[in-house]
Amino acid sequence: MPVDTALPKEGMIYQREQYAKGGPGARYWDYRDKVALDLVTGNDIVDVGCGEGITLEKLVRLFPDRNIRGIDSEPENIEICSKYDLPVFPGDVYALPLDDSSMDCVMLMEVIEHLNKPEQALVEIRRVLKPGGRVIIVFPNDAMFKLVRILTGMIREAFYESGHVRQWTPKAIRTALASNGFTPCLQKNLPCGLWLLSLHHVVVAEKQ
Repeated sequence: MPVDTALPKEGMIYQREQYAKGGPGARYWDYRDKVALDLVTGNDIVDVGCGEGITLEKLVRLFPDRNIRGIDSEPENIEICSKYDLPVFPGDVYALPLDDSSMDCVMLMEVIEHLNKPEQALVEIRRVLKPGGRVIIVFPNDAMFKLVRILTGMIREAFYESGHVRQWTPKAIRTALASNGFTPCLQKNLPCGLWLLSLHHVVVAEKQ
């Protein structure tokens, strides 16, 4: 789970602690990230809302010669990423510290479900993308995640307050992107084709 200052510190679930446990959870996380990272294009890449930097770390390792950075609004996330020598910068998804038309690819990994103003975030992402640049968005299916966690004995995780504001669907994200200057070009449910039985949805859209 992302570090969220709105949630109580006591009992906080940290991404890296969960990932370090290994097992099916970490393997699925790697699978989800591989699907998203295979869709990355261009030289200038930013992971917005990078959290504790697990995906950002993979980006840096996979593309060592590209210009990669992570941006997050939470000081604790910045501190954690810095411990791993990751190229992280403080910033707000509604006011990114990036120039107009400066990015080839923006990654939004399990972030949009936390946003009170997602359309405003999409407008800001469009601002920083180069013409034809792409945004890669991944969001979870909360109901299926809860069920899977209960069935696998992860009771604490199943009932943890995630801070999600909205449950997105493939149709809703496609509509939001099209309404804010993007052309959706790929959508995929993970790990199976049916959204109701999947854990995540990934969508790629290009700046019009």
